[in-house]
Amino acid sequence: MAESGTHRANARSAAVSVPGAWYLSVAAVLFTIGAVGLLVRRNILIMFMCVELMLNAVNLTFVTFARMLDDIGGQSLVFFVMVVAAAEVVVGLGIIVAIFRRRADATADDFHILKG
Repeated sequence: MAESGTHRANARSAAVSVPGAWYLSVAAVLFTIGAVGLLVRRNILIMFMCVELMLNAVNLTFVTFARMLDDIGGQSLVFFVMVVAAAEVVVGLGIIVAIFRRRADATADDFHILKG
């Protein structure tokens, strides 16, 4: 009886395997949403979130190719992209907060406020 339960568990886990093309499709959709949001919206915070969405889509692509090719290089590259994204968040949010302190309704065209 225990063997049939194990056999069912192994068959269930094999049936859940998602092909890499699905992950790449999701990454393409996420990247497209981020790119369209970056080009269409004028709010700085939304543009900033769209850039982060695009970076996460690229990370998903790197991990997918690393899994498909059985190579660790893509996953190590994701680590460096995440470090750059974290640095971007620190610097970007600092600039955005500095702009919003001067004007609460700031848009992307208001970077000239920071001149001093």
